[in-house]
Amino acid sequence: MKKFVLSLFSFVLVIAFSGGSVFASQNDLNKAIDEVVGTPYKWGGTTTSGFDCSGFILYIFNQYETKLPRTSSSQSKIGEKVEKDDLRLGDLVFFNTSGKGVSHAGIYVGDGQFAHSSSSKGVRISKLSDKYYAKRYVTARRVVSGENYADMINEGHESEDDSQVLEE
Repeated sequence: MKKFVLSLFSFVLVIAFSGGSVFASQNDLNKAIDEVVGTPYKWGGTTTSGFDCSGFILYIFNQYETKLPRTSSSQSKIGEKVEKDDLRLGDLVFFNTSGKGVSHAGIYVGDGQFAHSSSSKGVRISKLSDKYYAKRYVTARRVVSGENYADMINEGHESEDDSQVLEE
């Protein structure tokens, strides 16, 4: 029993400190988000030195040539409305955290989770079912489609180095 507990503890330490991704499935969107998880919150922030919630969304979606309005409230009015049960990777989710309408937003990443810049913890992954967010959920919008969406969900696309043919 002692060996089992020791082995289990060692396994947990390896996983905890391996620097592995937050995401099990590494598509382009999840990789882009994973690179900024832990970035601190900064009111009005749109760069990797600090993000507010809508600035985080702008930063990620700019990588997929998708232009969005600056604020979470205005972002919640564009695109196609999506029911909570029909969410797909990359949909935007919106919350009323101020009591005055949409005041917080995130990006749906699958498995009932969303990425966002929390004012208390910076960029992180949370569950839509977390009591705090479940009570404050307002709506979701789909703002990416076509080629931009294909780029966003692309898993393991080739880099320039991968596509080069070695000549003899």
